[in-house]
Amino acid sequence: MLSNHSGTEAEREGEPGFLTDSDELEAIREEAVAFIKDTVTEANARGVVVGLSGGIDSTLTANLAVQALGSERVLGLGLPAHTDADNVQEARTMAEGLGIEFREVDLRPLLDVFEDHVAAAVAPSGGRREIGNVAARLRMCALYYAANARSYLVCGTANRSELLLGYFTKYGDGGADLFPLGDLYKTEVQALAQHVGVPRRIIAKEPTADLWAGQTDAEDLGARYSDIDPVLRRVVDRSERVENAVEALDVDPETAETVAELYVGSLHKRAVPPTPGIDDRGGDGGGSHPLHLAAMANGL
Repeated sequence: MLSNHSGTEAEREGEPGFLTDSDELEAIREEAVAFIKDTVTEANARGVVVGLSGGIDSTLTANLAVQALGSERVLGLGLPAHTDADNVQEARTMAEGLGIEFREVDLRPLLDVFEDHVAAAVAPSGGRREIGNVAARLRMCALYYAANARSYLVCGTANRSELLLGYFTKYGDGGADLFPLGDLYKTEVQALAQHVGVPRRIIAKEPTADLWAGQTDAEDLGARYSDIDPVLRRVVDRSERVENAVEALDVDPETAETVAELYVGSLHKRAVPPTPGIDDRGGDGGGSHPLHLAAMANGL
């Protein structure tokens, strides 16, 4: 994103900053909207479906999708499994405000059946986290069913912080056709949400993946995004050593180490599943194609 941008004021002074001033945010908004529009057009799709949780990421994603495609080409799905009633109502309210079609399905009965009949049979030792991942994968099943039936794309809601940390469920909320917020740290998502008019009560909510009742990102990750994002900016984007980042940021060393370990340990979640590479055939599963097929690809 913003590939031709001169960088934030902090970056121009040698410090890794975030894209949060009004001009930068407007440029991000325009680029994200164009990205959604172009991706849908290139896929010859009719629109997008977004899973709405009542949180900042899904609300902002739906907002940008409406700007790109119009409200009539965006479907919002509310798919609670452990969700607080207030969040369910918030998702419904946000959909109404955006003027998009909204459908809600309670996945708790389906999850209960899975726990009783599948989980008990194949892995009785599985716990809360494993069942939470099942809930995320059930949501993605519903999103892709709706997308396939309507010739839509699944518009994912993950941000850069979550993607770098591996803080998503593989083939759950990590499964999507596009991630409009995927280049933005949570810090920048919060600023962009305010820029486009997302209600302050949504921006101020405690982030949660809603994998189980009462779950929060901060509890899972051991730190808040206000501490995590600066570490990621330095260690990942600037390739700084963890100890140098700790010294520059005055952050807890254990937090910085945990962030770095999560990034390294989740590489498999950000990569196409590997193949053996037999007869030099590996590595072509990432969406590329031979040059002589370019014209055909452009016609899709």
